[in-house]
Amino acid sequence: MKKAFLLSAAIAFSISSFSQDTFSIVAVDSVTGEVGSAGASCLGASGNNPLGAMIISSIHPGRGAIHTQAWYYSPNQDNADNYMDTSLAHPDTIIGWLAANDVGFWYMGTFYDETYRQYGIVDFDSLGNPRSAGYTGSNADDYKNHITGPNYAIQGNILLGQEILDSMEAGFLNATGDLACKLMAALQGANVPGADIRCLADSVSSLSAFIRVADSSSIYLDINVPSVPQGVEPIDSLQKLFSAINPCFPVSAIFIKKKSLEVMVYPNPSKGNFELRILNDELKSENTELTIYNVLGEKVFQSTIINNQLTIKRGDLKSGMYFYRLELDGETVKTGKLLIN
Repeated sequence: MKKAFLLSAAIAFSISSFSQDTFSIVAVDSVTGEVGSAGASCLGASGNNPLGAMIISSIHPGRGAIHTQAWYYSPNQDNADNYMDTSLAHPDTIIGWLAANDVGFWYMGTFYDETYRQYGIVDFDSLGNPRSAGYTGSNADDYKNHITGPNYAIQGNILLGQEILDSMEAGFLNATGDLACKLMAALQGANVPGADIRCLADSVSSLSAFIRVADSSSIYLDINVPSVPQGVEPIDSLQKLFSAINPCFPVSAIFIKKKSLEVMVYPNPSKGNFELRILNDELKSENTELTIYNVLGEKVFQSTIINNQLTIKRGDLKSGMYFYRLELDGETVKTGKLLIN
């Protein structure tokens, strides 16, 4: 495929639609099969782009996620999506193909080709192992760079500096909880004035922010803050919405006879009943409280676990995703996720 040379007069959307995004992360969880995407930008929603930063996010449930950013152009994102949909190629291969087949455009006398782009891609191979790749074109706006790990890719341009990406990585790696909690922690790592340097004068990191997570079949968490009033931090606004849905309960560091609480929930996912069993024999005489929340953060089930075992019947919960919390002596000692098909 040859590069497309377009006249600037034929481009039907504004400069703000091109320059997405500033800092973002894509990641997968090989244990749960989840795929996630989060990011923010100092470009908020506009008539040409009502989504704000979220325009760069493509999630393929059970397969992977793609971010196309830095002089964003939708034909390149479409090509990336088509490639992932039709092959099990490694993310590096997808990025190489995108660079070689970039759909460029003219704007104000400059031709914007693959050297202006930035990509972050994660996926699963045929055995369910995570893979990742990143790309930062030499002409993307400074400061620019990307970081990849076994199951994540973090990328940014027009940044305050490398410390923004490093802080996002630290937030992701050090957070407790599920993939969604780790993605939210990564965004909080960039929650500093001027993370996107265009927002430094307003003392915020960005103007729009989003987080999205899919299980093996569909996107179950999809929160977007497309724009905010002047001076309002969109990552804080996103955090409030996120916390109402996924509390990310902190797991306390208490130990029982030098052992952490060990829990088995099976089958999970389940089409019928769940069996929850505490594996610490020394806790049989203790009363451990189980609470289950839906994705809106609403309490839907609560029970005391007796003799370290509890059956959660299919009729107690509808199909969907739930979060559970185990408390011992009033302290949270374990959290997890339940999936009902």
